Order: sequence, then structure tokens, then C-alpha cells
Amino acid sequence: MTTPQILSFSLIGLTVATFAWGRFRYDLVSLVALLGAVAIGIVPVKRAFTGFTSDVVVIIACALVISAGIARSGVVEATLAPGLRKLKTLQTQVPAMTAATALLSIVTKNVGALTILMPTAIKVGRQEGSSVSALLMPMSFISLIAGLSTLVGTSTNIIVSQVREEAIGRPFRMFDFAPVGLSLTVIGLIFLSFAWRILPRDRQGSQDLGDATAEAFFSTEATVPDDLPDTLNTIADLELGKDGVLIGGIVGADGRRRDAMPDSELVPGEVLVLQGEDAALAKMFDRLPLGKVRADKDVEKGQANEEVRSIEAVVQPDSQLIGNSARRARLQDEYGVKLLAVSRSSERITQRLREITIRAGDVLLVQAGENSLPDFLKSLSLLPLADRTVSLGNPRKRFGPIAIVIAAIALIAAGVVPVAAGFFGAAVLIIVIGALPIREAYGALEPEVLILIGALTPISEAVHQTGGTALIASGLAHLLMGISPILVLGTLLVVAMAAAPFLHNAPTVLILGPIAVLVAQRLHLNPDPFLMAVATGAGCDFLTPVGHQCNTLVMGPGGYRFGDYAKLGAPLSLMVIIVGVPLIAWFWPLTG
Repeated sequence: MTTPQILSFSLIGLTVATFAWGRFRYDLVSLVALLGAVAIGIVPVKRAFTGFTSDVVVIIACALVISAGIARSGVVEATLAPGLRKLKTLQTQVPAMTAATALLSIVTKNVGALTILMPTAIKVGRQEGSSVSALLMPMSFISLIAGLSTLVGTSTNIIVSQVREEAIGRPFRMFDFAPVGLSLTVIGLIFLSFAWRILPRDRQGSQDLGDATAEAFFSTEATVPDDLPDTLNTIADLELGKDGVLIGGIVGADGRRRDAMPDSELVPGEVLVLQGEDAALAKMFDRLPLGKVRADKDVEKGQANEEVRSIEAVVQPDSQLIGNSARRARLQDEYGVKLLAVSRSSERITQRLREITIRAGDVLLVQAGENSLPDFLKSLSLLPLADRTVSLGNPRKRFGPIAIVIAAIALIAAGVVPVAAGFFGAAVLIIVIGALPIREAYGALEPEVLILIGALTPISEAVHQTGGTALIASGLAHLLMGISPILVLGTLLVVAMAAAPFLHNAPTVLILGPIAVLVAQRLHLNPDPFLMAVATGAGCDFLTPVGHQCNTLVMGPGGYRFGDYAKLGAPLSLMVIIVGVPLIAWFWPLTG
């Protein structure tokens, strides 16, 4: 071995050992590894940052933004809600939620699909006769399998496509992964629809501050418009219960209050006093043509390009607002802040929003220009709560993101635009049409994953350029010479599957992908099925909560322990090996 090969192998070995140790963050380890590669000279300074500008990083970042835009639109929840209300047992809930996760993982990145559907699954799981822990792990596992169906469904496919382009000059196309991925998805759905019974059902998942505040009941109001549809004549016609919203009363234009009965007539100009969770109220406003709080007066902004934000803040004991109402405090006139709703612990508020006497401990949902919020909160002694996306008060573009994604996928499939350009355009357009504020777009990015891939890509290229990849491939080819090609294929899939929990799925493909190509070439076989095997094995980490962010994402809410993953994951991994290897060989011939 040459000195550069020894250095590159030593660095890779040290990096892998540190990953396996688990003492430090993956992204930090990868950055230190890149720094080390530059310091010892195996990665030239000019090539050190090429990984961060690669198509892989661009596609993953854009896919995450697109997923966030679709999640914010609420179209997925609205589509699923009618059907989910009819599902009362785990026997029907698990197949339904896993199928929905699978479908969404095919068209968006798998972690984005899981993020979109997790809140719905948690609500379903908290119903009587259900279980959050029985729902979330099957959803995570099926998102990993279904993500294998398209180029953008998972990072492993994107990376392996880049490896193919560097090796033979052509990347995989958008739906080249579909035959194997969709077949495994169908089999996985059938398996998980029955095997979820292996999982414990009595685990209590963790709940962060954002989840807790999301379940708080807010009091707000809505105005009956002049041009009501003919189908909306009474309170019953609004079907508020469909969204989980309660009505506390009706206030006429003259200020007089009357009880809200199901047969109470809806009179234009009257105000409905409503209560519900933030998301429930937002869903109701999206569905019904009711006027929001002071919709006639926009929030003042210091600058034209200033973003309007809705946040939650708790009233502290020394706040000047205590004992005042919103009307007396003149929040919008004095501070440029609009009060959207109020939440009070253990008490149902039935007054109009502007007449509520504010108390210490009340949670106010306010909307203002982001530059004016800090001074407003400080001057009135209000404490901002968890940093989460607030639905009420934020306009949602229901079908815009979906239409943009469909158009982008159609253009990519037709070969009109490359994948990176298509997804970049889709992500930008989703932001431009207002479907996703730029702040939330930044928040949707997963910097640890992007840094991990961007930092390790130059190191992987260095191993290849020093001849290290060829050396390993030559040794493997010698060992595997004379063995049936399908066993060689299975060996690579199992190695990738075994390495993913320790290396993370992206580094596994970066290291094993070039080796798989050279092994195939040395054995005079078609490299495509071997690349598919590496992508499939690395993408199917069902044994631990650390190999893929989807598994990590569900660990806390599902109340899972480390060993729970292997209970369901081991038989599923075995199924992928037994079924996946012949499927890959069938759709991607080993010779030719």
C-alpha cells in the first residue's frame, strides 16, 4: 500500500470507530474528519468543500423544504381526517397509517413524510383502544422502505445515483428505483400490518414543550360574513365538531350576547366566540368562510419585507396587562400587535376576545412583525413559549405546494430538467407563493445530515483517487471469485445493512458504493444491481434508533427502548434480505 492509501484508510477507520463509539455527534465527527483529511494532504484544499455544493446536498435540502411546505398546507391531514375518524382499533389504524406514510414517502423524502404524519398518528394513538407505540415504529420502518422507490425518497438513493454517474457517466433516473422499491413496500406493508403486535403497547412517550402547548385550548372569535353560502344557515351547518372546535356564544352587532344552539341562525356581522386547539381553529378557518380576528386591520410592519409571525407568550405576574382587556390595552394601536386568541388553564372562556380580562398565567397567541415582537414581549413582561409552528393566524396555501411538486416530478420524469434543478425550483416556488415562510424553510433543513454528507463526500473521493477503493475491491473480488453472482449481491446488501447502524446510512453508501462498482467490474458483472443492493441495505436500518433519523424521530414519542427496534426490525431485515436480493437480480440483470 502507498502512503496516501495508508493515511486514507487510517482516517476512515478512525472516523468509523468514532461513529460506532457514539460519544460525539455525527456531524461534528465528519467535520473533524474533513479537517484531518486536509491537514494530512489526502484532500486538496480546493476540493475540500465540493461536497457541500454537490447535487446530493442540494436535492436533500430542497426535498426537506418541499416536505415542510406540504406539511404546512394541511392538505394531507385534511385528506386523511375523514377516514381516520372511522378507524377505532389498531387492527385498522396501523395498516392505514403505514400505507399513508408509504405513499407520502414515495413522493417526498422519507423523513419529511414521517414528520408530516407523526402528529396525526400521535393523536390517533391516544384514543381509547389505540397505542402510540404500536403506530410509530411501523410508520418509521415503512418510510425507510417506501423511500427506496424514487430517487428523492431517501438519501441513499441520491448518493448511489451520484456514484453511478461518476463511475459510468450516467446517474439513475427518478423512477429507476421503483420496481424494487415498490415491491418491497407492498411486502413490507403486509408484514407490518400484522407484525406490529410484537411491539409493546403500554409505553408512555415523551412530550416536549411544543407538544404540550399545542394541546392548549385557545379562545378566539370569528365574524359571520355578509355573503354566506346557501348551505350555511345555522350553527349546526358549520359542523364545528368536525374540527374539534367548541362555540361558547354569539355576540350580535349591538353587543348583546345570546346562547349558541345548534338551530341558532347565522346572522351576518355577528361574532362567534370559539374555543379549540390552535391547529383545530386553523383547520376550521381554512374550511369555513368566517372572518378572523380584526381581519379588516393588517398588522403594521416596520419594513415591507418584514415577516409577520404568530407566537405564544405567557403573561408573567408583573405584566402590565394583568387586569386589562385587549381593548383597554390597545395592543394593536399602541404596539402594532394583533391578539388572536387566549388560553387559560382549567377555565373555559366565553367572552369576546377584546373583553377578556387578562390574568397572570394566561397564554396569549399574538401576531406581529418579527422586528417588533422582542420589544413588545419585553415591555409587557410576556414570556415566549416553545418555538413551534403556530397555525392560527398564518395563511395556508392548500393546494399550491402539491401542484408545484407534481409539476416538478413530471418535468424530471420527462427528462426536461435534472433532478437537482427540478427540486430546487419547486422549493423556491413554494416559498415564493407564500406557502412556507422563509424562516420555516430554514428550520426544515437538517444541517447535521447535510454537513455529514458534505464533509464525507471529499473523503470518499480521496479514498477512490488514492487507489484505496480499487485495492479493497480487488481483495473482495478475489475472495468472491467463483461464488454465485447472486450470493455476491446478497453479501453486499448484508454488509451495507450491517454497517448502517454504526456509520449512518449516508457514509455507508459513500464508502461501499464505489467498492460495489469495482467489485462488479472485476467480476465482469453489471454494476447496477450491486449499487441497488448497497442503497437498499443502507436504507433499511431497522435494528437501532441511531442509524437513520426516522428511527430517532419516533423513539421519544413512542416511548421505545433501544432493544425494541430489533424485536420488529430483525424479522423485517431478514425479509428484506430474502426477498430483496432476488428482486434486485430480477429487475436488474447481473450480467450484461
